[in-house]
Amino acid sequence: MENTQDNPTNPTPAQEPASAAAGQEAAAPGGAETALAEAEAKIAGLQEDFLRAKAETENVRRRAQDDVAKAHKFAIESFAEYLLPVVDSLEAALADNSSDLARVREGVELTLKQLAGALEKGRVVALNPVGEKFDPHRHQAISMVPADQEPNTVVTVLQKGYVIAERVLRPALVTVAQPK
Repeated sequence: MENTQDNPTNPTPAQEPASAAAGQEAAAPGGAETALAEAEAKIAGLQEDFLRAKAETENVRRRAQDDVAKAHKFAIESFAEYLLPVVDSLEAALADNSSDLARVREGVELTLKQLAGALEKGRVVALNPVGEKFDPHRHQAISMVPADQEPNTVVTVLQKGYVIAERVLRPALVTVAQPK
């Protein structure tokens, strides 16, 4: 009987898988290194994309903060432009030395109309709620008075209220009809 273990030309079945695995290991390191290099390149590209996106987001946030700050700082600018003609009219009235009360009164009335127009352009609207139902969000009741009107109805306005864009700047000071 021939000894197969001593014969190097005839490998045993136990030797075959070991030599095949060694051959695959020799081929695999080159493929694994390529795959690793590709993965590392992809990771580097994704990191760069992430950093760019993060920087762009930061720039957008900073620009938005600047825009909000400018909006707060210059929000009154357009309203002030509406008021400048009123200031001009008042200065002209003070410079006028005439003693004609009718002219002075007429000038004051025109200036008041200018001011009302400026307020309206600035979306400031006067509240004159005579005859309306009392609304505690828009009116401040000073007293209740006997009246022929329905209870809780505004009878008189002592001081006009003002709203800007549906938000109350100052509630109207009113007297309200008391229940009978």
